[in-house]
Amino acid sequence: MQAGMNCEQKYNYGNAHLEDSYLIPVSELESRLDEVPSETAILVYCRSGRRSVTASNILLDAGYCDVYNMEAGFNEWRSGGYPYEE
Repeated sequence: MQAGMNCEQKYNYGNAHLEDSYLIPVSELESRLDEVPSETAILVYCRSGRRSVTASNILLDAGYCDVYNMEAGFNEWRSGGYPYEE
């Protein structure tokens, strides 16, 4: 099983996001690590892929092992025709 974690600001999450994903802005991540599941793979993403690199590194530094960064970002995902929610 895999969880999608959007690390954008709240106002960007409402526009569109991966189905069944959850929002923890990268600026809040260190103080909200207890909300991130540790038993599942985590796909971290943002619009362009910049914030998700930072968020992925925070998770790895905190001991999470199964962390994946969406390198090209959600904008690329959406333009590629992959599924998402609005």
